[in-house]
Amino acid sequence: MKLPVVAVVGRPNVGKSTFFNRVLGKRIAIVEDRPGVTRDRNFSRAEWQGRAFYVVDTGGMVEGSDEPMDRLIRTQVETAIEEADVVVQMVDGKAGPHPLDYRIAQRLRRSGRPTVLLVNKIDNLGSDAATGHHEFWEMGLGEPFPVSSASGKGSGDVLDAIVDHLPESPPDEEGDDTLRVAVIGKPNVGKSSFVNRLLGEDRLVVSETAGTTRDSIDTPFRYHGREMVFVDTAGLRRQARIDERVEYYSALRTEDAIERADVCVLLMDATEPMHHQDIRIAERAWKAGCGLIVVANKWDLVEKETMTAPRFEKSLSDRVPFFQWVPVLFTSALSGQRVRNVLPLILEVAEERARRIPTHEVNEVLGDLVRRVRPPHSGGREVRFYYGTQVANSPPEFVLWSNLPEAVTDAYQRYLHNGFRRAWTFRGVPLRIRLRHRRGEE
Repeated sequence: MKLPVVAVVGRPNVGKSTFFNRVLGKRIAIVEDRPGVTRDRNFSRAEWQGRAFYVVDTGGMVEGSDEPMDRLIRTQVETAIEEADVVVQMVDGKAGPHPLDYRIAQRLRRSGRPTVLLVNKIDNLGSDAATGHHEFWEMGLGEPFPVSSASGKGSGDVLDAIVDHLPESPPDEEGDDTLRVAVIGKPNVGKSSFVNRLLGEDRLVVSETAGTTRDSIDTPFRYHGREMVFVDTAGLRRQARIDERVEYYSALRTEDAIERADVCVLLMDATEPMHHQDIRIAERAWKAGCGLIVVANKWDLVEKETMTAPRFEKSLSDRVPFFQWVPVLFTSALSGQRVRNVLPLILEVAEERARRIPTHEVNEVLGDLVRRVRPPHSGGREVRFYYGTQVANSPPEFVLWSNLPEAVTDAYQRYLHNGFRRAWTFRGVPLRIRLRHRRGEE
C-alpha cells in the first residue's frame, strides 16, 4: 500500500527539524538555532495510531530573495506542497505572526491541501499564550495547535490532527498471491530498458539521460500462472546530489516501492566497478526483508579476458557478505540476452522467502550445530540452547531460546546463521535469528 506524505513547511528557524525529529523519536535532521541549516529535504517513515506515513522536513522558505540557495529551497517547498497529502505549516509562537507566514498560508489555501497549523515554542500549554492565538486564526488555516517541539508537549494532539487529515487507504486491488517486484538501481543502468525487454513491449519511456523515470510505474504481468506487478523505479542517488525537485520525490517513491515489494531486482552496470550507491540500495532492500536478485546488465560489453562471471560474483561477496546468498544474472537489456531468465528466478526467490521449516527439523539442525561447536562460556557458566522454531516467513525468522542469550557472541550467532543457510539455503532472502531467554535445568 502506498504511504501518504506529510510535509512540514514554514519560514526559517521556526523549529521544523526539531518537530521532525520529535515525530520520529530520533535525531535525523540537523538542528541548529540559525536559519538555513536544512537545505535539502529529509524524509522518513513514521507511524501514529496504527497509520503509517512519510514525514518530509523542508528548508526554511524565504520569499523575495534572489540568492541561489533561497530560490532552490523555495522551489523545494513548492514541490513539497504539490506532492504532499497533508501539509503542516509551522510558525513561531514567541515571535508572533510574520508577513512570510501569511504568504505561505496563502499558497497553502490556494493548493487546497489539508493543512495543520502548528504554533511552536509554546513551553506552557496552559498559559494564556498557549490558548489565545487569535492572530494566528487570521491566517485562515483553521485551529492553531500550540506545541513545544523541544519538549514534545502538544505533539500528540498535532499527530492526532495529522492522522485525521490522512486520505483513506484505497482498497487493495491485488490478490494476496500477487508478487510485487521492484526494479531498483542507480540512475541510467537500464532499468526501463530491462523491463521493456522483459515485457516484450515499450511500456516505459527510455532515454540515455539519467533520471528519465521519475515516478514508480506499476505494470501487471502474468508468468506461469502467477500474477506479478513490476515496479520500474527512479534511480536512487546520494542525498547530497538530489538537487532537482522531481528527483527528491523520485527517491521517496523508490523507498516506498522497496518497502512494498516482495522481491527486488537490483540492476547494476557490469561495465563499471560496484559503486557505494549499489551497496546502499541493496542494503535497503535486504533490511526491508525483500527477496533480492542482482542483474549484471550490459554484460555483452564486458571484456571477458578481464572479467568473468565467477570473478564478478566474488567481487560482490567480497564487498558485501550477504551477496554470497544472492543469485546473480548476467544480461543485456539491449540485446535481450538472458533477460527472461529473471522470471523463474523471481518465482524461486519468492518461494524461498515464503518457506516454512518444521520445528523438529529446526531443532535437529540446531542440535547438530551446537554439538559441532560448543557456545562460549560466560563467567564460568555454560551457554545452552533449549529450543528453536521458525516464528515468521516473508522473510524467514527464527527464535532460539537460551539460558544466557546475552552471552552468545556475534561470532557464534554468525556461525548459527551460516549453519542454517547451509541446511536450507534461503537463496536470495534475508534470514533473521533472534535469541530469547528461558530458564532451564542447569
